[in-house]
Amino acid sequence: MAQPQTGKKIDEKTALAKAEHFCVYQERSQQEVRDKLYEWGLYPKSVEQIITKLIESNYLNEQRFAIAYATGKFRQKGWGKNKIKQGLKLKKVSEPLIKLALRNIDEDEYLEMLRKIIKKKESSITEKESYKRKYKVHQYALSRGFENDLIGDILRDEEVG
Repeated sequence: MAQPQTGKKIDEKTALAKAEHFCVYQERSQQEVRDKLYEWGLYPKSVEQIITKLIESNYLNEQRFAIAYATGKFRQKGWGKNKIKQGLKLKKVSEPLIKLALRNIDEDEYLEMLRKIIKKKESSITEKESYKRKYKVHQYALSRGFENDLIGDILRDEEVG
Protein backbone atom coordinates (compact mmCIF):
# COMPACT_ATOMS: atom_id res chain seq x y z
CA MET A 1 0.00 0.00 0.00
CA ALA A 2 2.82 2.43 0.81
CA GLN A 3 4.59 1.70 -2.46
CA PRO A 4 3.52 3.71 -5.50
CA GLN A 5 2.43 1.74 -8.54
CA THR A 6 4.53 1.93 -11.63
CA GLY A 7 2.97 2.65 -14.98
CA LYS A 8 0.51 5.52 -14.75
CA LYS A 9 2.20 8.47 -13.07
CA ILE A 10 0.72 11.95 -12.74
CA ASP A 11 2.39 15.13 -11.58
CA GLU A 12 1.73 16.70 -8.19
CA LYS A 13 -0.34 19.62 -9.50
CA THR A 14 -2.69 17.33 -11.45
CA ALA A 15 -2.92 14.98 -8.47
CA LEU A 16 -3.88 17.88 -6.18
CA ALA A 17 -6.66 18.95 -8.56
CA LYS A 18 -7.94 15.37 -8.83
CA ALA A 19 -7.74 14.92 -5.06
CA GLU A 20 -9.70 18.13 -4.50
CA HIS A 21 -12.42 16.84 -6.82
CA PHE A 22 -12.30 13.46 -5.04
CA CYS A 23 -12.85 15.21 -1.67
CA VAL A 24 -15.58 17.55 -2.95
CA TYR A 25 -17.66 14.64 -4.22
CA GLN A 26 -18.11 13.28 -0.67
CA GLU A 27 -16.40 13.43 2.73
CA ARG A 28 -13.23 11.33 2.76
CA SER A 29 -10.88 10.08 5.43
CA GLN A 30 -7.19 10.91 5.17
CA GLN A 31 -6.47 7.24 4.59
CA GLU A 32 -8.89 7.03 1.63
CA VAL A 33 -7.21 10.02 -0.01
CA ARG A 34 -3.73 8.67 0.79
CA ASP A 35 -4.62 5.31 -0.80
CA LYS A 36 -6.01 7.04 -3.89
CA LEU A 37 -2.86 9.15 -4.28
CA TYR A 38 -0.66 6.05 -4.06
CA GLU A 39 -2.94 4.39 -6.61
CA TRP A 40 -2.24 7.32 -8.94
CA GLY A 41 1.47 6.58 -8.67
CA LEU A 42 2.69 9.35 -6.38
CA TYR A 43 5.59 8.96 -3.99
CA PRO A 44 5.23 9.24 -0.19
CA LYS A 45 6.69 12.77 0.03
CA SER A 46 4.27 14.07 -2.63
CA VAL A 47 1.34 12.25 -1.05
CA GLU A 48 1.94 13.85 2.35
CA GLN A 49 2.38 17.31 0.79
CA ILE A 50 -0.94 16.97 -1.05
CA ILE A 51 -2.69 15.71 2.10
CA THR A 52 -1.35 18.75 3.98
CA LYS A 53 -2.60 21.13 1.25
CA LEU A 54 -6.04 19.47 1.26
CA ILE A 55 -6.29 19.87 5.04
CA GLU A 56 -5.14 23.50 4.93
CA SER A 57 -7.72 24.35 2.26
CA ASN A 58 -10.41 22.45 4.20
CA TYR A 59 -11.09 19.88 1.48
CA LEU A 60 -10.10 17.22 3.96
CA ASN A 61 -11.31 17.27 7.56
CA GLU A 62 -11.12 14.06 9.58
CA GLN A 63 -13.62 15.27 12.22
CA ARG A 64 -16.16 16.24 9.57
CA PHE A 65 -15.63 12.87 7.86
CA ALA A 66 -16.09 10.88 11.09
CA ILE A 67 -19.35 12.66 11.97
CA ALA A 68 -20.71 12.33 8.42
CA TYR A 69 -19.77 8.64 8.31
CA ALA A 70 -21.34 7.85 11.69
CA THR A 71 -24.61 9.70 11.11
CA GLY A 72 -24.86 8.45 7.52
CA LYS A 73 -24.33 4.79 8.37
CA PHE A 74 -26.77 5.08 11.26
CA ARG A 75 -29.55 6.86 9.37
CA GLN A 76 -29.15 5.28 5.94
CA LYS A 77 -28.11 1.73 6.80
CA GLY A 78 -29.39 1.36 10.36
CA TRP A 79 -26.00 0.44 11.77
CA GLY A 80 -25.38 0.33 15.51
CA LYS A 81 -22.50 2.07 17.26
CA ASN A 82 -20.28 -1.04 17.38
CA LYS A 83 -20.43 -1.50 13.61
CA ILE A 84 -19.90 2.23 12.98
CA LYS A 85 -16.90 2.24 15.33
CA GLN A 86 -15.40 -0.74 13.49
CA GLY A 87 -15.92 0.98 10.13
CA LEU A 88 -14.20 4.13 11.34
CA LYS A 89 -11.28 2.10 12.70
CA LEU A 90 -10.91 0.47 9.27
CA LYS A 91 -10.71 3.99 7.81
CA LYS A 92 -7.90 4.69 10.32
CA VAL A 93 -9.80 7.42 12.17
CA SER A 94 -8.40 8.23 15.62
CA GLU A 95 -10.16 7.01 18.78
CA PRO A 96 -11.05 10.54 20.07
CA LEU A 97 -12.72 11.37 16.74
CA ILE A 98 -14.60 8.05 16.77
CA LYS A 99 -15.97 8.89 20.22
CA LEU A 100 -16.94 12.38 19.07
CA ALA A 101 -18.72 11.00 16.00
CA LEU A 102 -20.67 8.45 18.06
CA ARG A 103 -21.76 11.17 20.51
CA ASN A 104 -23.36 12.96 17.55
CA ILE A 105 -25.94 10.18 17.23
CA ASP A 106 -29.10 11.13 19.13
CA GLU A 107 -29.82 8.54 21.88
CA ASP A 108 -33.61 8.62 21.45
CA GLU A 109 -33.26 8.19 17.70
CA TYR A 110 -30.76 5.37 18.29
CA LEU A 111 -33.13 3.45 20.59
CA GLU A 112 -36.01 4.01 18.18
CA MET A 113 -33.94 2.60 15.31
CA LEU A 114 -33.09 -0.47 17.41
CA ARG A 115 -36.79 -0.99 18.29
CA LYS A 116 -37.72 -0.69 14.62
CA ILE A 117 -35.06 -3.21 13.56
CA ILE A 118 -36.12 -5.65 16.29
CA LYS A 119 -39.81 -5.33 15.37
CA LYS A 120 -39.12 -5.83 11.67
CA LYS A 121 -36.92 -8.88 12.25
CA GLU A 122 -39.36 -10.37 14.76
CA SER A 123 -42.18 -10.23 12.23
CA SER A 124 -40.10 -12.07 9.61
CA ILE A 125 -39.08 -15.02 11.82
CA THR A 126 -41.17 -18.19 11.41
CA GLU A 127 -39.70 -19.99 14.45
CA LYS A 128 -42.40 -21.18 16.87
CA GLU A 129 -40.40 -21.46 20.11
CA SER A 130 -40.25 -18.18 22.02
CA TYR A 131 -36.67 -18.69 23.23
CA LYS A 132 -35.35 -19.42 19.72
CA ARG A 133 -37.24 -16.43 18.28
CA LYS A 134 -35.73 -14.12 20.88
CA TYR A 135 -32.26 -15.57 20.25
CA LYS A 136 -32.53 -15.02 16.48
CA VAL A 137 -33.73 -11.45 16.92
CA HIS A 138 -30.93 -10.79 19.44
CA GLN A 139 -28.27 -12.20 17.09
CA TYR A 140 -29.61 -10.14 14.20
CA ALA A 141 -29.48 -6.91 16.20
CA LEU A 142 -25.94 -7.77 17.33
CA SER A 143 -24.91 -8.31 13.71
CA ARG A 144 -26.21 -4.81 12.92
CA GLY A 145 -23.77 -3.42 15.49
CA PHE A 146 -26.08 -2.66 18.40
CA GLU A 147 -24.95 -3.17 21.98
CA ASN A 148 -25.80 -6.43 23.75
CA ASP A 149 -27.27 -4.81 26.88
CA LEU A 150 -29.52 -2.42 24.89
CA ILE A 151 -30.85 -5.29 22.81
CA GLY A 152 -31.57 -7.30 25.96
CA ASP A 153 -33.35 -4.35 27.60
CA ILE A 154 -35.60 -3.77 24.59
CA LEU A 155 -36.36 -7.47 24.19
CA ARG A 156 -37.36 -7.66 27.87
CA ASP A 157 -39.38 -4.43 27.76
CA GLU A 158 -41.30 -5.36 24.63
CA GLU A 159 -41.48 -9.11 25.35
CA VAL A 160 -40.66 -10.23 21.82
CA GLY A 161 -41.51 -13.86 21.17
